[in-house]
Amino acid sequence: MYVDSTGRVTGKVVLVTGAARGMGRSHAVRLAEEGADLILVDICGPVDGVEYPMGSADDLSETVDSVKALGRRVVSAAVDVRDAERLRDFVNDGVATLGHLDAAVANAGVLTAGMWNTVTENDWRVVLDINLIGTWNTCAAAIPHLIEQGGGSLVNISSAAGIKGSPLTTPYTASKHGVVGLSQALANELAEHSIRVNTVHPTGVPTGIQAPRLHELLSTTHQQLGAIYQNALPVDMVAPADVSNAVLFLVSDEARYITGTQLKVDAGVTIR
Repeated sequence: MYVDSTGRVTGKVVLVTGAARGMGRSHAVRLAEEGADLILVDICGPVDGVEYPMGSADDLSETVDSVKALGRRVVSAAVDVRDAERLRDFVNDGVATLGHLDAAVANAGVLTAGMWNTVTENDWRVVLDINLIGTWNTCAAAIPHLIEQGGGSLVNISSAAGIKGSPLTTPYTASKHGVVGLSQALANELAEHSIRVNTVHPTGVPTGIQAPRLHELLSTTHQQLGAIYQNALPVDMVAPADVSNAVLFLVSDEARYITGTQLKVDAGVTIR
């Protein structure tokens, strides 16, 4: 759940990708509640090879309206994180409008499911291009501005699948492990600039991402793997706000000396 605002990120400007719905919207609203201005992007359209719908332009507009209702400034656009040039240009424009950049939250991601012998080349390409290279593109667009600002925070959304060997989603699991390696390497490279880089690892969250094929496999031919997805705490999923509170902490100055860390919001799924 959300907590009462105390202005923990007042005066900060934060970039959030995948902001149209789900966790991205939740991150944007939670940060705005605590005083941040926002640069928001989302693809706002379909992704070839992904079986569920993406967020829409109307969804992104709803996120923007929620941020504005909190009295915060916001700029937004439909941007595909795979398009490094377009993302960089929009972030540059957003910084010019809002004055500076203090943090970026690489939240955009997709999921495909299937057994090892049914995963396609397109599954690998689309998932890694969005989840891993898209995270890199987000960081690369933000870093020059954070250096100019004298420091800041990069928060990259990984997954419980970025810590354990979550089966039947091999490209997704590989991409989320890749986000950890990318983030730790950047944490070392950017420490001299006082830029902190951390990852957040949720268990299941209701975000609009759908995995009917995964649920089918776990309930039929691969029931023995179901326990890998069971949380230790007696909940099936956590709320987007639970993850957003972790993001808020890592963006805030409360985490000023935390870098290279994997922050789990996983209800204990990774200890099972």
